[in-house]
Amino acid sequence: MQIGVIGLGRMGANMVRRLMKGGQECVVFDVSRRVVEQLTSENAVGATDFHDMVAKLRAPRAIWLMVPAAAVDQTIQDLIPHLEAGDTLIDGGNSYYVDDIRRAKELSANGIHYVDVGTSGGVWGLERGYCMMIGGEAEVVEQLDPIFRQLAPGIGVIPRTPGRDQSHGTAEMGYLHCGTNGAGHFVKMVHNGIEYGLMAAYAEGLGILRDASVGRRKSAVNAETTPLRDPEHYQYELNLGDIAEVWRRGSVVASWLLDLTAAALVEDPALSKFAGHVSDSGEGRWTIQAAIDEGVPAPVLSAALYQRFTSRGEADYQDKLLSAMRLQFGGHVEIPTGN
Repeated sequence: MQIGVIGLGRMGANMVRRLMKGGQECVVFDVSRRVVEQLTSENAVGATDFHDMVAKLRAPRAIWLMVPAAAVDQTIQDLIPHLEAGDTLIDGGNSYYVDDIRRAKELSANGIHYVDVGTSGGVWGLERGYCMMIGGEAEVVEQLDPIFRQLAPGIGVIPRTPGRDQSHGTAEMGYLHCGTNGAGHFVKMVHNGIEYGLMAAYAEGLGILRDASVGRRKSAVNAETTPLRDPEHYQYELNLGDIAEVWRRGSVVASWLLDLTAAALVEDPALSKFAGHVSDSGEGRWTIQAAIDEGVPAPVLSAALYQRFTSRGEADYQDKLLSAMRLQFGGHVEIPTGN
């Protein structure tokens, strides 16, 4: 099958490579000529602009967008003059599902199909494959099946779920048509909200283990800080890298995220390369908004999102205000960290 791919960043370029490895023909474009030239040298068909890309694709065309969510609308507007009725645009980035619903309606006026694909796999997708959550018209999604099947991980070494009929859909292959337009990104949105919570749980748990030696530390006694009541209970010097490794082997908290955590601790046990300013790209916020709209309690996911705000210094003002209030009502003076 032939497909155009716009956006050849960390994921887009490797998706093209995985598709070509499976015999798919890829016409590629990116604002960076260097990456286009690199993929052209690997047997992709390079395009100089959108007009050139569309001209090199056979109708009905399928074009996969792997651009930042903020750039999707402009990219679509720039593409529309070159497209024809029956063509399909696929957004494989992390768009807000509400935008997918709007885009599908707008494009349908021109007879253009729209498919939203929540894509998970990151920089490891070339080897491992990409988990895909898909929204759109059933017939259009079916036509794109060769693309999804090639990008997906396949069954691999993961055991089948006991009692599950192996002929039941494509989910165990690593891709799923979740529903109408927006459903793919809705499922991916919640996936990323869960990811925030899982990451926070690992980070908090390992943080507690890291400070299990607090009883050995000498701390100045002052009236502002509650002293450690039982220092003898916190005398452990624990190897976090080894703990992450042993948890990977048969533990109920084993996961790919834990695998990556263990690898990070091998590379840099002190995490000295990181400042700890954790970004949020939107999905966590949208997940919490959906939970509010649906009336579904999501305290863990909410706390994980707010902790990311705190990590970037966005709690500095309220922390200062807390100190100011303590000084006002009780004359409490701030104690420098570590004392």
